[in-house]
Amino acid sequence: MIPRYSRPQMSAIWSPEARFRIWFEIEAHATEALADLGVVPRAAADALWAWWATAPAIDVAAIDAIEAVTRHDVIAFLTWVSEQVKAHSGEDWARFLHQGMTSSDVLDTALAVQLAQASDLLIADLDALLAAIRTRAFEHKLTPTIGRSHGIHAEPVTFGLKLAQAHAEFERCRARVVAARAEIATCAISGAVGTFANIDPRVELHVAEKLGLAVEPVSTQVIPRDRHAMFFATLGVVAGSIERLATEIRHLQRTEVLEAEEYFAPGQKGSSAMPHKRNPVLTENLTGLARMVRGYVTPALENVALWHERDISHSSVERYIGPDATITLDFALARLTGVIEKLVVYPARMHKNLDRMGGLVHSQRVLLALTQAGVSREDAYRLVQRNAMKVWESDGELSLLDLLKADTDVTAALSPEEIEARFDLDYHYKHVDAIFDRVFG
Repeated sequence: MIPRYSRPQMSAIWSPEARFRIWFEIEAHATEALADLGVVPRAAADALWAWWATAPAIDVAAIDAIEAVTRHDVIAFLTWVSEQVKAHSGEDWARFLHQGMTSSDVLDTALAVQLAQASDLLIADLDALLAAIRTRAFEHKLTPTIGRSHGIHAEPVTFGLKLAQAHAEFERCRARVVAARAEIATCAISGAVGTFANIDPRVELHVAEKLGLAVEPVSTQVIPRDRHAMFFATLGVVAGSIERLATEIRHLQRTEVLEAEEYFAPGQKGSSAMPHKRNPVLTENLTGLARMVRGYVTPALENVALWHERDISHSSVERYIGPDATITLDFALARLTGVIEKLVVYPARMHKNLDRMGGLVHSQRVLLALTQAGVSREDAYRLVQRNAMKVWESDGELSLLDLLKADTDVTAALSPEEIEARFDLDYHYKHVDAIFDRVFG
């Protein structure tokens, strides 16, 4: 992942040093469990932890140099650790490392640790985003604005309701990430083809407990990749929700609308050519980042079908998508939080847009009033629509209220006062409190 869209804490999870440290802990905890079972000498486990207690720096370059010869990353790591432990203790205790294990035991369990750690950061990101949305939602709980369907004026809503919807959506996203974390945080220390033939299942249980993981019920030498597919699909859904809110803000910032816009900092420039420009660059960026995260979902799904008990067709894919998907989503969630916190809202422009089409937004209330006064629905629709179309074609210069009051077919069923009552804006907001109670409890 490129530094431009990376944050240090998430990136650190995927560093070679972090990966090798997890590998060591897996091997050392397994050796510790084997010592408890009397399979290897207690001194072997003690020697590993004694060397580790000296807080060794992981020599990534040295491990890479060994791998250049072995062409096997786990063997290269074990070779380097063996050299370090022997140099520290004077004994070849590291020969007891990796007893009865296979490479996937290390690789898959380490990936589970990394994805669980990444999930914790993403959950914290979502908490920060939810807090920002909640604050702005209550700030604009009763700020009138127009609701749109198909991009066209529909009926009045409040800007707070728009944000309440986003809050409810990201609450669901948070719950999904929590579930995905539980799904992915799984340990497998079962040896070749997953039979435990050369390692006791109690070793797996010990390692899982030490690393805060669950035990994989059946690992066919690898942890089944349906877990990973579910994890990355969840990240894709979160990315979709990010794009939905980002797209809404982009539309609201259009010059013809301008009901809200991204904060424009002092000294910021919007265009190299046009000094007047204030572009929604952050939300456009979020749209692009969301596309990238969703793009990792299909490879994760295709990783589910491996040959027999194991192949490595998934390996190269996960070396890409593990870091890139989590780093990108972490950055995107933090960026969206900043956008919401600093979002500039224009209530006066919202009200102006509400009034722009000569009261057309109240057409349904008149339709319903006519049906309640005894007019058939078909006739009521026709009466309101023929007046509404005149307003539409005048680009809002005409008033729907005035036209309806002048239409004798309409006034035969409704008095002018009854028609006027259907143009009360506050009518549309009488259940806002109930909706907020549903969302925010």
